Amino acid sequence: MSAKRTARAKTSAKAQDSAADHGFVRVSAAVPVVSLADPQANARRTVDLLTAAADDGAAVIAFPELGLTGYSVDDLVQQDALLDAALTGLDTVRAATTGRSALVCVGVPLRIGDGLYNTAVVLHDGDILGVVPKSYLPNYREFYEQRLFAAARDAPVEEATVLGREVPFGPDLLFEARDVPGLVLHVEVCEDGWVPIPPSTWAALAGATVLVNLSGSPVTVGKEAYRRELSTSTSARNVAAHVYVASGFGESTTDLAWDGDALITENGTLLARTTAFATEDQTITADVDLDRLRQERARMISLRDQVGDYAEHLRGLRRIPVTVGPRHDRGPLRRTVPRFPFVPVPGSDLDARCREVGNIQVQGLTQRLRSSGIENIVIGVSGGLDSTLALLVAVDAVDRLGLPRTNIRAYTMPGFATGDATLGRALTLMESLGVTGAEIDIRPACRQMLADIDHPAADGEQVYDTTFENVQAGQRTSLLFRLANEHNALVLGTGDLSELALGWCTYGVGDQMSHYNVNGSVPKTLIRHLITWMITGNHYDAKTAAVLREVVDDVISPELVPPGEDGAIQSTEDTVGPYELHDFFLYYLTRYGYRPRKIAFLARQAWSESYDDATISKWLTVFLKRFMANQFKRSAMPNGPKVGSGGSLSPRGDWRSPSDASIAAWLQDLD
Repeated sequence: MSAKRTARAKTSAKAQDSAADHGFVRVSAAVPVVSLADPQANARRTVDLLTAAADDGAAVIAFPELGLTGYSVDDLVQQDALLDAALTGLDTVRAATTGRSALVCVGVPLRIGDGLYNTAVVLHDGDILGVVPKSYLPNYREFYEQRLFAAARDAPVEEATVLGREVPFGPDLLFEARDVPGLVLHVEVCEDGWVPIPPSTWAALAGATVLVNLSGSPVTVGKEAYRRELSTSTSARNVAAHVYVASGFGESTTDLAWDGDALITENGTLLARTTAFATEDQTITADVDLDRLRQERARMISLRDQVGDYAEHLRGLRRIPVTVGPRHDRGPLRRTVPRFPFVPVPGSDLDARCREVGNIQVQGLTQRLRSSGIENIVIGVSGGLDSTLALLVAVDAVDRLGLPRTNIRAYTMPGFATGDATLGRALTLMESLGVTGAEIDIRPACRQMLADIDHPAADGEQVYDTTFENVQAGQRTSLLFRLANEHNALVLGTGDLSELALGWCTYGVGDQMSHYNVNGSVPKTLIRHLITWMITGNHYDAKTAAVLREVVDDVISPELVPPGEDGAIQSTEDTVGPYELHDFFLYYLTRYGYRPRKIAFLARQAWSESYDDATISKWLTVFLKRFMANQFKRSAMPNGPKVGSGGSLSPRGDWRSPSDASIAAWLQDLD
């Protein structure tokens, strides 16, 4: 077997790591076809679905409201025959959970004392852990639940006898896994999640991370979209996962229709959803990131403040410990891991997201020009990605301020390795956009400086070291600042977020410095995407669009070292690694604070078709070392607007870090 194939085989094996090893918990929502008023048939389907989901590694499995009888049985739910059959069906499901680690949530009507309650029963390994009665009974339009059921608040007991067992009873139950860090389950029933202050809100403040809603929910026009908004907003507001499961095919269509809608959302993100109006059983599964929820909750001081405000009430919630036990959740991660986490996901809002990024950049620069009273901009244009985007932002800014584009003084400054293609692109771009363009050859000044410091390159030796490169970078920046003095202008920075993260910029008198930098919060992958979007959206004339296409397609290069004998130009990614991987690492390290081994796990999920495990590990090691070693450059970075939630390394904003910290703990974790 070749070395490459061996590496691929190792990658495939490691991709089978358990998701649980990296802070994920697998949850499922199942929508059986209903046999109306036939609890035993419904119990059999429930057992089949829970067995399959448990075998797939699910730690939490949820079924619809009143799923063992059907939601639409109406007055039949008060018949003793049906209630007895429902208890028998519940016992069938309970027995089927024996020896299984999953927490199973089923809907069943139960008579407790003198009251009949619409309940969710939580089962585990043959036991009933608790019974959650519905708190808020809808009694409007098509709903008549107050005719049938008692509300949770009316229950005179906190324990109930179910199938001969004394079990906790109430809407205040938290099921806390001893052996799955961060897994705390809360269950509520349908309308409870639609009221202004749902029981799940109190549960989340008390530490619940997985919020389950068993629902009936007949469908009407527009309700499908509303459910999505409800679930995603519930998960976002509570910084939790939300599992919503509604009744499906088989419910009575006397007056209503049922679409079997089930959703799994996490902190505002939709992870999985059923197919609407299916006529067969359905199960959806997703891996919930408990680490993400823990990190977000720890950062949200306002959430902690509210926990303190209601601490006395929250202490009254009852915690039921449970040992989930071993799970078999290996195989591919059951959630989408985007390759480009900084880039807007293709979809209906793609245009709006890209336009929003541009507006943030333009608004930042516009305000800085207005507040400073400066009406001129100086910018270096290389013909590469970063300076091209910054120039486009500058053009938009002066247009909005009603200033002539000639107020933008763009300079291309060829050095020892500047190629004809990039130089030509820079000149064409400046001309087509109507800015004041000029070319300044920096080579004479650089030769003089190399001679002044007695560098071998001054005598023609091919010594292309860091000094050789930074003499050119420094000369360009020095020129731009002096030109800004001459023309009462602001020096517009072009360096991007990816370069700041890697320290791939010349400190001080170099491309690290400017008066204002519109790209400082924009990573390389997003810059390429934004320019591509501008091309396809017909934002510019044909001449400008043609140049932009060349910019996007070219190799990323600082063009500071002359081509070798083979004619190959200097490639940034050959030196520091692929930006597409580095941006991936950057997002998960700074946005969520993940351990390096989890970042590597996620990278394998997203990039296994392009990079083997050894390559991912190699470049992640490079990233970690460079990221920590170059904090001093970020500590002195210029002003610039924050663009994305995971996209700022400003010491005045998202990222405060010492310049002399050790990287040992991160490298040890990766090893």
